[in-house]
Amino acid sequence: MAHPLRVAIIGAGPAGIYTADNLVKSRPDAQVDLFERLPAPFGLVRYGVAPDHPRIKGIVQALEQIMARGQLRLFGNVAYGTDIKLDELRAYYDAVVLSTGADQDRALDIPGIELPGSFGAADFVSWYDGHPDVPRTWPLDATQVAVLGAGNVALDVARMLAKTADELSSTEIPPNVYRGLASSAVTDVHVFGRRGPAQAKFTPLELRELDHSPNVEVVVDPADIEFDAGSLAEIRAHRQTELVVKTLQEWAIREPGDRPYKLHLHFLQAPVAVLGTDRVSGLRTERTELTGDGTVRGTGELRDWPVGQVYRAVGYLSSHAADLPFDHRTGTIPNQAGRILDLDGEQIPGMYTTGWIKRGPVGLIGHTKGDALETVQSLLADEPLLARAPNRDPAAIEEFLSQRGISYTDWPGWRRINAHEMALGERTNRERVKVVDRAELLTVARESC
Repeated sequence: MAHPLRVAIIGAGPAGIYTADNLVKSRPDAQVDLFERLPAPFGLVRYGVAPDHPRIKGIVQALEQIMARGQLRLFGNVAYGTDIKLDELRAYYDAVVLSTGADQDRALDIPGIELPGSFGAADFVSWYDGHPDVPRTWPLDATQVAVLGAGNVALDVARMLAKTADELSSTEIPPNVYRGLASSAVTDVHVFGRRGPAQAKFTPLELRELDHSPNVEVVVDPADIEFDAGSLAEIRAHRQTELVVKTLQEWAIREPGDRPYKLHLHFLQAPVAVLGTDRVSGLRTERTELTGDGTVRGTGELRDWPVGQVYRAVGYLSSHAADLPFDHRTGTIPNQAGRILDLDGEQIPGMYTTGWIKRGPVGLIGHTKGDALETVQSLLADEPLLARAPNRDPAAIEEFLSQRGISYTDWPGWRRINAHEMALGERTNRERVKVVDRAELLTVARESC
């Protein structure tokens, strides 16, 4: 009798869960376990999206439906590389899929970027999303702040900096985040993109959301609305770009409003230095100009902005997964259609990858689904050649973790966390209030139903 395929997936975010779903749909008898270093699943959907994005709930509901079918097991609060190593996993599983995502900030190599008061966007996002491994406070002590980047993460950061705490009090933000935002000194947020409006990576919906706050005025300088031949071609070719540009043009020509907080969108401004000695006291940018094909070059015209904090939102970066090759330039695991390759470009038997650590931090949920399917197809094509794990008892991994003293959360444990957070929300007429503390999450997960 053939043994069922046993697969471990490292990371229980969307990419990991979609991979697991594809596997059990293709092999209903497959035994698939997801290992997650945090007590709660869902990765950046839970810990990387602004809390005022209700449409993200639909993604969470879809992921929960996959997990709730009972074909998959979750082992939360288990860190790959420390709690369990690769060779230990290979004793229990025929194949291992790395789906650890990207939660670090990409570096920006300009003078002064390491000054106190200069932050990575990912760290700020983790704070306001209640990540258990970051500090509970955030120093919102500057009146003017800069956000470097022209993508959706930059807009999320800018919006959270500009909005009042009371505007966000109906969301799932935990009490420490509400207190931090309530004490914020921020009055002006400046977002800088080094290219033109047509090259911005905002989605139209994300952009329009900036203007929904009754307290935040979005300001666009008409001088920044410039287009070259490459820009016009981009506008004609992509409806999304056309909508973004149209919105920015409308904001640039409207009369100034009287909302108390200002969110300034600047284009054709490249950051060249963060100013200050002991901490951030300003930002220096260079005016750029479009070259005809949508790219830009510097003009030599410099301007200093009196900001007290700088947030770089120039991209996420994956962390090196232990005992596996890693391309530090791209922040990805070398692979071919999801098959992990060694330093000589040869396939490592039984090892696969999916999601952002496979392809880099680009693309939306639709890309993640297609990416997961490709990896699963590669794995299943290799299945006849996979070396079978020696210990095939599904209970053996639970015994291993228990003997190591690892207090892991399972899917019923997550359901208890979920119910607890929703009960906290009900007390204040909210759908949910996030629990932040790791020990508290583990305690709630272990409570009897």
